[in-house]
Amino acid sequence: MAKSSKGLFFCKECGYESNGWLGCCPGCREWNTFVEAPPAPAVKKGGAGSTIAAAASAGLFPEDSEAVLLKNSAVEGEERIVTGIGELDRVLGGGLVKGSIVLVSGDPGIGKSTLMLMLSGCLAATRRVLYVSGEESCRQIKMRADRLEISSEGLYVLSETNVAKVYEQVGALKPDIMIVDSIQTMCDDNIQGAAGSVSQVREITSSLMKISKSRGITTFIVGHVTKDGSIAGPKILEHMVDTVLYFEGERQLVYRIMRCVKNRFGSTNEIGVFEMTGKGLNEVANPSATFLEGRPENVPGTAVACVLEGTRPMLVEVQALISGSNAANARRMSTGVDYNRLSMILAVLEKRLGLNLSGSDAYVNVVGGVKVDEPAVDLAVVAAIVSSVGNFPVPGDCAFFGEIGLTGEIRGVTHADKRLGEILRLGFKRCYMPRANKAAVADLIGKYNAEGGNADVRYIGNIKELRW
Repeated sequence: MAKSSKGLFFCKECGYESNGWLGCCPGCREWNTFVEAPPAPAVKKGGAGSTIAAAASAGLFPEDSEAVLLKNSAVEGEERIVTGIGELDRVLGGGLVKGSIVLVSGDPGIGKSTLMLMLSGCLAATRRVLYVSGEESCRQIKMRADRLEISSEGLYVLSETNVAKVYEQVGALKPDIMIVDSIQTMCDDNIQGAAGSVSQVREITSSLMKISKSRGITTFIVGHVTKDGSIAGPKILEHMVDTVLYFEGERQLVYRIMRCVKNRFGSTNEIGVFEMTGKGLNEVANPSATFLEGRPENVPGTAVACVLEGTRPMLVEVQALISGSNAANARRMSTGVDYNRLSMILAVLEKRLGLNLSGSDAYVNVVGGVKVDEPAVDLAVVAAIVSSVGNFPVPGDCAFFGEIGLTGEIRGVTHADKRLGEILRLGFKRCYMPRANKAAVADLIGKYNAEGGNADVRYIGNIKELRW
């Protein structure tokens, strides 16, 4: 009796592969996510019929390559392609680099496909763009394009999941820009595993990377994310691409934030802010004014913080609510601020200021769905908590930035001059900042006051000095 071949199972959430079914995925720790992949013959990478060979047979890149001296390499300068979407250009470091490959990920329904179609429409005015969708038909894409008022002669749409047919179209059309939405839907019949499995994603991304580098095609890859927010599939996917962009935001809110976490051609951790409307995504040129819009005045428990995202200073509203609790364990909840950071700040306030917070529920929220992961927001969190506990409001013309240490000291932060400049630009007259940054802002304050301003900057070295 012939021995039956073992089936391959993979996790629908993260792409983890196993030779047998597992109840709990070792990769993402989710339960009942393993499904059996359809049987397919395993093909050696680069062999006949493989993804690399299929792309090479289509004439997309030479099969052989040779080493060259670096000094003899032809360099004409870094060519940047302006997308026409200012916030996206900012995140990318000034525009697209020819031959680069960009990974865009985000939660379902956050607006990834909308942004990619808008980008296609902007670039197609001057360049040839191929939009490959494995999730929508050409008719559905046309309906969405009409709603977004996108129309261009240079935009080609292909609804296909078989990469061999995609490569045929790439060879025939010779596009300047290619968008693949999404990588988890693409498959090669000659690679073992179902669409979205680790082997499929790894091999197809490898071939797309080689095509982009050899043909000078700028490629966008849309990727799904798991429940914990990480990109689905193998971690090597993020290492292979040139740029990784995360599209963040709550689907119930109108604002979306695009965050750059990897960029070989520009600054990392840069952000772009968009507003979701019925006609697509609109750029938010002044995020500070947008996030502070509708801020309550003379209400305890609210303070304004100046945070730095990449090279952009941005003002956000931090709200805190401290209330008595009858439960055995008081609740601690944070939105937009790291939970562990909040627990540390509460402990410092209880130890250094003598506030009795162990028996009170504490809620901290950054308005607008913004996630702040830098410690400069600490001082504003302290001000909001103290205001809520004492039931007295923070003056409306006050702004804060500074890091809190375990002994209650206020530590200096980077780019204090940029932060203070943004605070003064938006009309805030009073700023509480670390004493360690006093020298860094001296010239800015002198220039501001010489032009008729009246900046009231309070330098503090410990939370005990916080008074308003």
